[in-house]
Amino acid sequence: MIISIRKPFKELFIRTETNLGALLAEHLPIWNQLSLYEQEVAVDATTLYSFKKGEHVHSAGFDCIGVLFAISGTLRAYMLSENGREITLFHINGDDCCVLSASCIMPLITFDIYLDALTDTVLLAIAPASFSDLMENNPHVDSFAYRQTAERFSEVMWVLHQVLFVSFDKRLAAFLVEESSQTGSTRLSMTHDQIARYIGSAREVVTRMLQYFQQEGFVRLSRGLITITDPSGLRRISQP
Repeated sequence: MIISIRKPFKELFIRTETNLGALLAEHLPIWNQLSLYEQEVAVDATTLYSFKKGEHVHSAGFDCIGVLFAISGTLRAYMLSENGREITLFHINGDDCCVLSASCIMPLITFDIYLDALTDTVLLAIAPASFSDLMENNPHVDSFAYRQTAERFSEVMWVLHQVLFVSFDKRLAAFLVEESSQTGSTRLSMTHDQIARYIGSAREVVTRMLQYFQQEGFVRLSRGLITITDPSGLRRISQP
């Protein structure tokens, strides 16, 4: 096995016994609409990466990393303000694709996203130059890329709507319900500061609302842990 380091990725696997063609066939929906030559180009441009929980996958200022396909695990995509405030835009789960990480080949994307691994994660990454060539020469690839972009922007617009027009108690309740669904547990190992960063608020505001939720019997708070005691109650609060 060859091991090398390249920003922004820690590369763990390169052309080993792993069948990259089989993985692409499974996770790239338009695989069968590529010619044999284009499939070879895609395989040659693809690398398999592994990240531990909590590791940074992509940050602004790094080289363009190309198009990502999640094999397993979960990534969090977010934006970061100049003063360090974060807001989660969407999650990338197993079998999901992220084209917004390839802003260098999408000229209409004029902002950077950050990606962190929420769990141990395995990714396929298609190098940007090769994917750009495929987009130029195969309309199915071009259509796929812009369709993926439109779907992600739809999620971003939903987040924008939540921030601008939804009361904070509904936003926080919806966040707790979603995190519980993502992790499959009613016990969330998160600090108030983490939640504030994820939803683009202040820690003090999060703390006050969580304390209110605790008083109402929706959650139980302890150090670094939030236990949801009334999931249906939180879902009712999160409804429009």
